[in-house]
Amino acid sequence: MILSHIQLPESKRDLTWEKTFLKLFPNAFVTPVSDTPENGPDNFPYLLVDILPASVEPATNIIDWLSAKGIGLVINARKNYPDYILTYGMLWNYRERREFFTDSPIQANKVFAVEPTDSIVAGAPHPQYLPEYVRAIIKQFLLDQAVLRPRILVVGNPKTNAYSQYDLCFSIESLGNPPENEFEGILKALSWFLPAHYSVALVSEKSLPGFIDL
Repeated sequence: MILSHIQLPESKRDLTWEKTFLKLFPNAFVTPVSDTPENGPDNFPYLLVDILPASVEPATNIIDWLSAKGIGLVINARKNYPDYILTYGMLWNYRERREFFTDSPIQANKVFAVEPTDSIVAGAPHPQYLPEYVRAIIKQFLLDQAVLRPRILVVGNPKTNAYSQYDLCFSIESLGNPPENEFEGILKALSWFLPAHYSVALVSEKSLPGFIDL
């Protein structure tokens, strides 16, 4: 079924097409273009695969492998435009929750200071929120950027348990106190590793103590 679905011209694809594609893809079979991931325009690694009539590799096997490696996925990259691009955050969200997108309010990435009067809860991330293998992959990425001891904290509203109401905060100090003009790029890079419904923030430890090592 997915083979016929991807025959629709790009100009006629809409949100319904996308939702159907993401529902069909886990049951599809793919053919890796090569065994080696390639860097995309965003400088993150992606495995390139094709969906062909002769494909025999279950897509779920590829998803599980990539989610353990910190690699994204590009589907039918040899077309003028790929049929779909899955970031690493989308892949591990599927591994954990069996959906690439979780239907939750999307929060903007941000930098904020916590006021003394704010009512919040804060602590270490639960493994269901941020699995250990994901933490290790993000930590390695930051180590590669010369961030030797990244620190994090999850901050949220005490009146809700919804993941969409929590911020994954990174200590500005542990990132080396980068200048403000770099904040947007840092948040964008960190977001690649997280599901779309997660909110990531840069926070100073001067306003919010209790950060832990990633």
